[in-house]
Amino acid sequence: MRISARNQLKGTIVEVEEGAVNGIVTIEIPCGCKIKASITNAAIHDLGLEVGKEAIAIVKASSVMFATDRIPNISARNQLKGKLVEVEEGAVNGIVTIELRCGYKIKGSITNQAIDQLGLEDGGDAVAVFKASEVMVGVE
Repeated sequence: MRISARNQLKGTIVEVEEGAVNGIVTIEIPCGCKIKASITNAAIHDLGLEVGKEAIAIVKASSVMFATDRIPNISARNQLKGKLVEVEEGAVNGIVTIELRCGYKIKGSITNQAIDQLGLEDGGDAVAVFKASEVMVGVE
């Protein structure tokens, strides 16, 4: 299967918490970063998600926000710090790419105005921020 979502981060499930309807699945990627996904309990069972199983965290580029440093007291559960490796501006929006310590890349689509206001340039540090509800989980 191939999908259009730009960010597909493979890792190992380290925690599964089920709630009344939805649960939180935590996937640890090779650099030690943990990604939290909020999905239905039905999806957890249908996919056979359990601690120790490999899974892929999938995030659309349009769901990724960027900051120049970690943000305290924010509801978005996922904040992954990396190096800016590409900033490509279009007519209105641009694609920003950061690389994590493990070599995984995260792409986000943000406005050119945001790129300028944040001072995002190749080689700088940035944090990719996205909500747990924006993460899909896949298995092979």
